[in-house]
Amino acid sequence: MLEAKLAEAGTLKKLLDAIKELVTDANFECNEEGINLQAMDNSHVALVAVNLEAVGFKRYRCDRPMPLGVNLTSLTKVLKCAKDDDICTLKAADEADVLNLVYEAKNSDRIAEYDMKLMDIDSDTLGIPDTEYDARVTMPSAEFTRIVRDLSQLGESVRIEVSKEGVRFASEGESANGSVLLRQTEEVAKVGKIKAESKDDDEEGADDDEDDDEKAKEKKPKVKKERDEDVEMDEDDDVEEVNKPGEDGEEEQDPEEDEDDDDEEGGKKRKKKSGPSKPSKKPRTSKASSKSKGKGKEDDEPAGVTIEMNQHVSLTFSLKYLVNFSKSASLCPKVQLMMSNDVPLLVAYDFGQGHIRYYLAPKIGDD
Repeated sequence: MLEAKLAEAGTLKKLLDAIKELVTDANFECNEEGINLQAMDNSHVALVAVNLEAVGFKRYRCDRPMPLGVNLTSLTKVLKCAKDDDICTLKAADEADVLNLVYEAKNSDRIAEYDMKLMDIDSDTLGIPDTEYDARVTMPSAEFTRIVRDLSQLGESVRIEVSKEGVRFASEGESANGSVLLRQTEEVAKVGKIKAESKDDDEEGADDDEDDDEKAKEKKPKVKKERDEDVEMDEDDDVEEVNKPGEDGEEEQDPEEDEDDDDEEGGKKRKKKSGPSKPSKKPRTSKASSKSKGKGKEDDEPAGVTIEMNQHVSLTFSLKYLVNFSKSASLCPKVQLMMSNDVPLLVAYDFGQGHIRYYLAPKIGDD
């Protein structure tokens, strides 16, 4: 028996929208590890491989390996009946000829149920060898979509060339020619240098911080040691002092006991009057700013263009297929292009649920 529960039906809808024009009928191979699909187009030029990992499902159960022969056009029509945020459950009994789909709305009590007939499809699973590619380009998927769609207006083929200059997409048509060059993003290229320099700065900065701490202590002789300890202990618990007055009042001085008994407004006034409360704010703001800066760098990295090249690569491909591949951009913000001379192009989209990979044979000569 198979029972696979997806958090959002939109993931499955986006997958089918990307492959339904390449493949008409295909087997969803279900096993303990997840659901896989592998199929070639009718002209045997492109191959698509989809993997939905069992870990990505809210609930997944597959008692034994079983193929689900599906007409992708029919499945797309059934999935259109579901909203993108509906919880989608796929069910199939052992040796069943029907696939059951249940859609549960998150914001209401609506539950829709559909049955779709399965097919017996004879297909051989191809073994995809592990290939060491000479060039790997990581770029925003939206940029890749735009490039192939623009160039498809000019001609039927595109030459993808990876060199020290960058990655170039060039198309020649009867009435016009066009090319787009993407250079490696400087911020991405400098990430390694920045990280290496930051380590050295941290080591040097540690010694400087110790000197600064000693100077700070010398500049503030009026502050008692007891108050320094209170600042460190209460650095992250200012809210608790306002909400629970009087808990630490016995350990503090008499004037501050009276202020702890005040309301929230009194607590705010106490912070303005007391001298040691100002330094307590600085480390919190500095920590927050440093964390936000770190997150910003991580978020900016996928948006850039990264090029890894062992040798110069230049191949020509059909734009019609690349435009179909680019429809998977809604699944992942970045795409990887892996190339080697005389080897099919690999276009890979990795998302939280799994991955989808396309393999496209290059054009040779005038074909």
